[in-house]
Amino acid sequence: MTLSRLPLLAFAALLCFPAVALDRPGTVFKIFQFPPNMIPRIDGNADDWAMVPEDYAIGIDQLVDDTGKFKAPDKTNLDVKVKVGWVKGLNRLYFLYEAYDNYWDFSHPDLHNDTFELVVDGDLSGGPLIPQFMPNKELDPMDARLSLQGVQAQNYHIMTPAVGKDWAMAWGCNSYVKELPYANAAYNYNFKPGEAGKLILEFWITPFDYAGCEGPQRAVESVLTENKLIGLSWAVMDYDDVNSNAHTFWNLSRKHTMYGKADELVAFRLMPLEPQFQKAIDAQWSFKILDMNRRLVAFEDQSVGKITSWKWDFGDGTVSTEQHPIHAYQKAGQYIVILDVEGPAGKSRRAKIWDVVVR
Repeated sequence: MTLSRLPLLAFAALLCFPAVALDRPGTVFKIFQFPPNMIPRIDGNADDWAMVPEDYAIGIDQLVDDTGKFKAPDKTNLDVKVKVGWVKGLNRLYFLYEAYDNYWDFSHPDLHNDTFELVVDGDLSGGPLIPQFMPNKELDPMDARLSLQGVQAQNYHIMTPAVGKDWAMAWGCNSYVKELPYANAAYNYNFKPGEAGKLILEFWITPFDYAGCEGPQRAVESVLTENKLIGLSWAVMDYDDVNSNAHTFWNLSRKHTMYGKADELVAFRLMPLEPQFQKAIDAQWSFKILDMNRRLVAFEDQSVGKITSWKWDFGDGTVSTEQHPIHAYQKAGQYIVILDVEGPAGKSRRAKIWDVVVR
């Protein structure tokens, strides 16, 4: 038996809109999708990113110095460019940070360090992520830090560069978010403290819907899917005097307090593959067991390209020409299910061998 149903994508599209207010309304930046055979190697070499079109790059012209020292960027003092990427099927965000600075400050062992501060809210849940912005002011500050800070959205103080210390400080007690298997980073530079020069920082992080202090065993990764919107922002803290705490704060958000308020982040969209990396036609599909007692399975076509016809072979002698069928198996077993699609660009087949198992 095969039943028709509405495509799941119709419902998924409803999830693409932000649930909370974000800064810079009307602005949505793009996150480049890397093909699965071209995932960037984290080695501080920017060559892997040459395929990313320049309209994905976010330069210092998009940032504002909310300390008021600079009304407009002075690229002879500081010039930065950031590209963000993702890979379908991996809950990782990849970053390439390229920066020229006329004075790199990184000789201290503490937070006095030129910094790329990154904040991510993978499910757009919004809200405060550090104690001073929490609504319950009666909560002890250390209790707040140990129970709430960085749990729903994460803040990374990334040292540029890091010498004799961790590459990042994660705000909160969930320091595991900056370590493998949840993050990785590499630098490329040849300057000394106080000198000018160019730095390349390449890294990836895992955004979390929940990253509690009890450790990664209860953490919940943000699921990254095509066309999804996430909250993201960064600030560049630029010190020009090793003996002074004064620094500029170049911010992608227009709100200085975005470092502790996820509502003040900026919208970023996880983009589909660029056309040059897409197959003209490629059969793809997924399934979900709706009711094991009735052996009822929902199949979803996820094929790429213009498709005009579908043929499903459920492996039990029955077929369907629907795009998104629901099928009830009569007998328990493990099945080879095949989807054949056709379109102007030709034909494509995708079989899954014994993935579909019912009892």
